[in-house]
Amino acid sequence: MKKFDAVVIGDVNIDLVVVGCNQIPQPGQEIFVENIRMHVGGGAALFTISLAKLGLHAAFNGVLGDDLYGHYIREQFARYGIDTSLIRTSPTSHTGITIAINPELDRSFITYAGSNSELQVGDLDIAQVALGRHAHVTGYRGRRNHDEFIAMVKKLKETGVTVSCDVGWDDTGEWHSGVFELMRYIDVFLMNETEAFHYTGIEHIDDSLKYMGGFGRHVVIKLGPKGAIAMKDGLQLAHSGFVVDVVDTTGAGDSFNAGYLYGYLTGQSVESCLLYGNVCGAMSVGSYGGSTGTPDREGLAAFIRQNEDSCRAF
Repeated sequence: MKKFDAVVIGDVNIDLVVVGCNQIPQPGQEIFVENIRMHVGGGAALFTISLAKLGLHAAFNGVLGDDLYGHYIREQFARYGIDTSLIRTSPTSHTGITIAINPELDRSFITYAGSNSELQVGDLDIAQVALGRHAHVTGYRGRRNHDEFIAMVKKLKETGVTVSCDVGWDDTGEWHSGVFELMRYIDVFLMNETEAFHYTGIEHIDDSLKYMGGFGRHVVIKLGPKGAIAMKDGLQLAHSGFVVDVVDTTGAGDSFNAGYLYGYLTGQSVESCLLYGNVCGAMSVGSYGGSTGTPDREGLAAFIRQNEDSCRAF
């Protein structure tokens, strides 16, 4: 028996969400906004909280500062039953912070990476990660850490754990083709529509998915409000999204990942995984904060009952 359902490796920080900011202050200027809210942030952390809310026992593996924000994040993890024993405390860096400005429209961000910059996949204790029956890995940086990332994933696979990966945005703009090598070792590989276009160079999403299906046996592409598509063992499936009122899209993709992998880890079909992912993503955008609106299992079931007519593939 494994100690955890999933061990999540990646970034965690504080999100300061500025609500009602219609302009950036000029030098010497002060502006007043509707509200500033504090939440746990970072894609891996948001995914972990959302997965724990669905009832799975998760552990987080990352780096925090020995400061007020670091202690707050640990408390929030504990609130959801997330194991924090694998988190390392940095002796030098403060906990990372992201300021999200104007989430109601086109969001802008100011980020201090802080202790997240100390997380190196080559330094992971594989035996600790293997305490989970599944590992969700983030932090792929293309050419900058490709070899270390591949080596880490291979070692995890040797322990018998299943592995999922959300590749994330490539801030270098290179979109390293080594990602297709990585796909060969990943049990569930996730990305969004824009990332799929950049990596494959193929504009039509069905063709892009088909291309990636030649490398990974289970690839999922998130299409935002349009839903999501997946290919597993050469079979392509899709599910439409839901029409909901949008308050804040922060973490919607991470919430989708949690819903999808909740289905995967509980032995559900790809169709059900897509449904759960779309529901979690839709519910996420209805509240400020990346994991505030994501449901527990009862909330997931209630949403599906209330939207029965929309819970069908397209």
